[in-house]
Amino acid sequence: MIEAIYHVLDLLFPFAWMDHIFMKNAFLAVLLVTPLFGLLSTMVVSNRMAFFSDSLGHGSFTGIAIGVLLGAGSPLASLVVFSILFSFLITWIKNRSSASTDTIIGVFSSTAIALGLMLMSYGGGFNKFSTYLIGDLLSITPADLLALVFVFFAVLFVWALIFNRLLVLSINPSFARSRGISTLFVESVFAALLAVVVSISIQWVGLLIINSLLVLPAAAARNITNDVKHYHMLSIGTALLSGLTGLVLAYYCNMAAGATIVVIAAAIFFLTLLFKPYFVK
Repeated sequence: MIEAIYHVLDLLFPFAWMDHIFMKNAFLAVLLVTPLFGLLSTMVVSNRMAFFSDSLGHGSFTGIAIGVLLGAGSPLASLVVFSILFSFLITWIKNRSSASTDTIIGVFSSTAIALGLMLMSYGGGFNKFSTYLIGDLLSITPADLLALVFVFFAVLFVWALIFNRLLVLSINPSFARSRGISTLFVESVFAALLAVVVSISIQWVGLLIINSLLVLPAAAARNITNDVKHYHMLSIGTALLSGLTGLVLAYYCNMAAGATIVVIAAAIFFLTLLFKPYFVK
């Protein structure tokens, strides 16, 4: 199956950078994961959850450390489970506590990254996991692609189920509650989606910059759109364009692919900000 896909890619993209298997895998991964970032980014920005999504990246670092301590060759399972539980805990406390949201998230975020660093540095074994900080998009394997395919369709399915309620919640939480929408449940499900996408992608994108991909696409789209449909389309398009352009540019310039993708997304954001007066009246 994968060989057939490689053959199609060779026919569609007869370029030097596509001659390498690792670039084919990275290209397919970008096609799968960047639309998810673009989609989730819309609600991250609309619900002012940029700080929350950043804390998930910090929390996932602790998940990696726990997986290492448990002796897992690949800490992905513990990473996903811990990230989901971490997102649930923040969401639950945020809805039950009188403390400000940014304070609660700040406490969890700083605690998680400190705990993760402490556990990973135990015994001097931190260096081999430092790639999680900067990511390595070119290390993706066919097995990773299979996991991404599953995550891609699972996220789309759950998104379709909760989108209307999530949209109402992003507009007016009080109105959402008056319509019988369980804000805690919807927020928890959305937080779980974020946690899964962040945890499955962090080894390729990197903890230091992964939050940028959950903010920049929608932030750029919001600069030049006034309606929900175009807002989502442009956010997904921005993420996809940034991913593909950044991947190719990183190959030719010998740079970190994840960081290059984020810089391209940032450039698009500033470009849309420049032209915002011409689009949004």
